[in-house]
Amino acid sequence: MGIRFAALFAAASLLPAAESLQVYAIDVEGGKSTLFVSPSGETMLIDTGYDGFGGRDAKRISIVARMAGVKEIDYLVTTHYHQDHMGGVGQLAAELPIRNFIDHGENFEKVKDIGRLYDAYVALRKRSGHIVVRAGDVIPIHGMRVQVVTASGRALAKALPGAGAANPSCASYHPLAPDPGENAHSIGLLVTYGDFRLADLGDLYWNQEYDLACPANKLGTVDAYLTTHHGTKTSGSPQMVHALHPKVAIMNNGPRKGGSAEAWQTIHDSPGLQDLWQLHYSLVGGWDHNVAEQFIANPQEACQGDWIQLSARQDGTFTIRNSRNGYEKTYHH
Repeated sequence: MGIRFAALFAAASLLPAAESLQVYAIDVEGGKSTLFVSPSGETMLIDTGYDGFGGRDAKRISIVARMAGVKEIDYLVTTHYHQDHMGGVGQLAAELPIRNFIDHGENFEKVKDIGRLYDAYVALRKRSGHIVVRAGDVIPIHGMRVQVVTASGRALAKALPGAGAANPSCASYHPLAPDPGENAHSIGLLVTYGDFRLADLGDLYWNQEYDLACPANKLGTVDAYLTTHHGTKTSGSPQMVHALHPKVAIMNNGPRKGGSAEAWQTIHDSPGLQDLWQLHYSLVGGWDHNVAEQFIANPQEACQGDWIQLSARQDGTFTIRNSRNGYEKTYHH
């Protein structure tokens, strides 16, 4: 399973603190999986990584979950139907019960990563609760607010309360060639806990980001940004990232997937950014487009599967911790 045995003795430090929201960016090697533990004790997992690899991703998710005191997943949000986001669901279901499956319903892609994995996903969700969400919906998890801001290629019709300011960077926007597949239809979420705000847009494509960011910023600013599409250059436009104006970004890249120089530079140059954290050192980015070693959970390609933990309080203060080296830093609202 690749996670160092000594980490098991650190379990107590990972248990959810009272009156705090816990977020774990789990290393699934350039796929996606993020665990949220609400102060209420309810849980939300966004995506399940890959299948195969000896059940690697499901094991990594379940190990982090157990150390966080989690015995079941209350809500599994599948942002879209690609292998690196929903491939591990069958293996995970064997490790942890999943009470409710949340997705955008229709499958918009008939070629890539479809077939047996999608069929297996549909079969599993039939055994549990199933919720199809649209932009504007709220996922009913207690203790935090989880707002769906985009799904099935459609964004919020109106700006969220406190948002809606004109976005001057939209004047320089240039669309890419359309993506008719699942990335363009990805679920995007805004998570709020008191004064703390976090954005996770899944693999939302560049052109669909425009509908959230332009001509006005419908989301407002956030404290933390879980980078879109692993830091791939076809997502994370300057118009979207700079509108979010995050204090901190966490990139769910792999050693050879995501972490592009273009996406990294856009985040690095975002006004007000204090730090960028990475799940992996990016071989694609090279020396000029990676952060300092203490901010990287897995500096080596042959990694231990370490994770990044974010702990947020209602006053907007939050702390991020690198499980590999124990390095942590606190950010104030």
